[in-house]
Amino acid sequence: MKFKVFIGIDVSKSEIDVFIHSKNQYNKFKNLETGFKHMVEWAKSLAECPSEEILFAFEHTGLYSMPLSLFLDAEGHSFVIIPGLELKRSMGISRGKSDRADARRIADYAFEKKEKLQCYQMPSQTLLKLKRLASYRERLVKERTAFKCRLGEYQHFLDEDENSVLFESHNSLIAKLNEHINKIEKEINRLIKEDQELEAQYRLIKSIKGVGPQTALMMVILTNGFTSFKAWRKFASYAGIAPFPNESGTYRGKARTSSLANKRIKALLNQCATSAIQYNPEMKIYYQNRVTQGKNRMSTLNIIRNKLLARIFAVVLRGTPYVETYKFAA
Repeated sequence: MKFKVFIGIDVSKSEIDVFIHSKNQYNKFKNLETGFKHMVEWAKSLAECPSEEILFAFEHTGLYSMPLSLFLDAEGHSFVIIPGLELKRSMGISRGKSDRADARRIADYAFEKKEKLQCYQMPSQTLLKLKRLASYRERLVKERTAFKCRLGEYQHFLDEDENSVLFESHNSLIAKLNEHINKIEKEINRLIKEDQELEAQYRLIKSIKGVGPQTALMMVILTNGFTSFKAWRKFASYAGIAPFPNESGTYRGKARTSSLANKRIKALLNQCATSAIQYNPEMKIYYQNRVTQGKNRMSTLNIIRNKLLARIFAVVLRGTPYVETYKFAA
């Protein structure tokens, strides 16, 4: 659809700053459902076109932008959510900062990129819940790891009898964190089992030797049930495991992966590859052969990460579990 009016929204905790590109009009509203309704009414009164020809654009700001996303989706409005880094790099040289200026820059960006932008499709409620729970679980795991490391240092250097309160406190906190992590994992499993499609994808991914439950969960969440990425190579770029050329003029360097990546899924895929070369005979032989030939260990590990990712997409798109074909080789 060809949009005629582009509206940039700068979202903060309590307010949203709104700028209409073609009309050069600005206004401010509350970051609440009542404020969103007033914004739409104000925009329609100035746009002078059907609501289907209006495109709202805003930056992803986590919980702050979630109510706006849900409202626009429920009301059937077209909108795009722009990654913060992409928006920042598109601005060029800029001096000073204000919410009004940011709203205008977002509107300008949406207008300039109108041929390339794709309207955002909200994930299902189950996926939204899974994403929040997975994020919270990760935070608790990090805190538990910190307490365990600190307790290990205390056990190495301090006498437990003389510092009983310190030791009891750490053990109590670790036990409580274990309890909450287990509770979250049970809720995650319950949500997955209630959705037949997500459960099928989750089980298919886990059928690949070397891929564990946390990686399977994150793959389902980050791909929005394998609807946001059409090919595994696109996701490889997103995950930061796709090699890109490193050339300039007559210089021809080695292909490198980009630092622009989702670090969480990259780390999980790295753990999967490390596990695969230990417990998957096919991957183990492939890794050993390349290393024996003098190939770089990290580049070989990255190839295995890509192989596993390709298999994840393949089993989901095919709808059947992974079969270890090397067993049938003559």
